[in-house]
Amino acid sequence: MKIAVEGCMHGDLETVYKTLQHLEKTQNTKIDLLLCCGDFQAVRNQNDLNSLAVPSKYLEMKTFWKYYSGLLVAPYPTIFIGGNHEASNYLWELYYGGWAAPNIYYLGAAGVVKFGNIRIGGLSGIYKHHDYRSGHFERPPYNQSTIRSVFHVREYDVRKIIQVEEPIDIFLSHDWPVRITDHGNWEELLWKKPDFQQEIEEKRLGSKAAAQILEKLKPKYWFSAHLHCKFAALVQHGEGGPLTKFLALDKCLPGRDFLQIVEIESEPGPYEIQYDEEWLAITRKLNYVFPLTENGADYGGVDFDMEDCRQWVRSKLQERGCKPFEFVRTVPCYDPSQASVDGASAANPRNPQTESLLRLLELPYLLDRNPKAKDMKPYPSSIPRGPAAGHYSEDIPIDDEDDDDDE
Repeated sequence: MKIAVEGCMHGDLETVYKTLQHLEKTQNTKIDLLLCCGDFQAVRNQNDLNSLAVPSKYLEMKTFWKYYSGLLVAPYPTIFIGGNHEASNYLWELYYGGWAAPNIYYLGAAGVVKFGNIRIGGLSGIYKHHDYRSGHFERPPYNQSTIRSVFHVREYDVRKIIQVEEPIDIFLSHDWPVRITDHGNWEELLWKKPDFQQEIEEKRLGSKAAAQILEKLKPKYWFSAHLHCKFAALVQHGEGGPLTKFLALDKCLPGRDFLQIVEIESEPGPYEIQYDEEWLAITRKLNYVFPLTENGADYGGVDFDMEDCRQWVRSKLQERGCKPFEFVRTVPCYDPSQASVDGASAANPRNPQTESLLRLLELPYLLDRNPKAKDMKPYPSSIPRGPAAGHYSEDIPIDDEDDDDDE
């Protein structure tokens, strides 16, 4: 299987797809999948543009709307995570993951899917210590504070990811795992990015949350972006243990290292994106403590044994199949022929894909709940509960910047 990996997309889908088609033609090869490591900018209309936390000089519609509207169709299956420059109102609709456009799949705030027999996981956002232990309290329309905090990584999503026990082939994060530079040519990195020197010396360049996931999952490949440069590393997990090949890539600009083709051993195709049984079980089990206020989750009543949920989810997927629910447009799309951009509503709709997935898992829809509401846990009695089976309290003191000016 040949997989193309893209660093920061910044809405330039047409450029990336045309580059890949050129590579296929000139190198006589076939690309099976495109992965994007964040700053995807799935902007559908003006309302989405208003939810994008970037300097005003970068507020552009770019090209995602063409794929959302159906004017163009992605020529390759595409999987992406979120970064710190996103239409966060749209990604909130798809918190659990789903099709952002035909053939373009968002992994969610955290997620795992299968592509053929390859398992691909990811964590959206960037790390900020002051928001890490908060719940997902932000709701559109965002103010000047929540438009930034909404894309900050939360402990709840990290905790879900570290419940994964079966092997992960590929993991995506936007910011780098902290201390990943210890495993690569950091001297060459400093030649390109001298401003990183103090953070590297103080062992705080990157996200400790991502580093915890790396240590737990030990994926074969880990791809990142965010810092707008190419950097490779090889992580040995203990003496004689498995290896993780790490690669960070640049943003989509001429002359920059924003694309890499990786060949991975896999079963023969055809390939398609499918739900992952273990991940859906984790989602169902931990949705009971989904934190939707500024307070973090309380895990005191959660039974972390997933086997009962695995069997339940397996039976559900055997009934309906593993293909994700179909893409549905939920808002008007940008129309360049109009004098003003479409008249989109500031209201955030419920996405039918999300509703369908939650019905499949027999979970309530809570994404539009008032974050100040007191009654936040009307869960069905069928969801298993039990004593806690572990405690997670590691402090993560890193405070990196959102890097807004380095677009």
